[in-house]
Amino acid sequence: MADGRVRQLIDTVAWVRIEEGRILCARPRGKGVFYIPGGKREGADTDLQTLLREIEEELTVALLPETAAHVGTYEAVHGPTDGALVRMSCYTADYRGTLAASSEIEEVAWFSYADRALVPPVDQLLFDDLVHAGLLR
Repeated sequence: MADGRVRQLIDTVAWVRIEEGRILCARPRGKGVFYIPGGKREGADTDLQTLLREIEEELTVALLPETAAHVGTYEAVHGPTDGALVRMSCYTADYRGTLAASSEIEEVAWFSYADRALVPPVDQLLFDDLVHAGLLR
């Protein structure tokens, strides 16, 4: 990244679930960092198709597609040396089922704004918007 060019675009979709001023985050198995739940788009999948698939895979719940609403799209360089740009399209949605970590997820947690440093740069942009909107404590 020394030359300032982005070497790769990582296109993701994320589920913004806020309860009592805290946002749901998940830590994948084998990783040391928490993320907003979601994942990478596959092929020509729409945001909604990606969101429904990834959340069911990660958290064992079914999102209700008719309740999905776009919150915002954020972009940030993933790390200081790899040059990957992460684009994260964020949606809220109601769900059916019981939230639980799947085999892909090591741990789920409810974060407040004080936990902002524990998530990647693109997630931090979402945290900033949510706290300014009064949705995140």
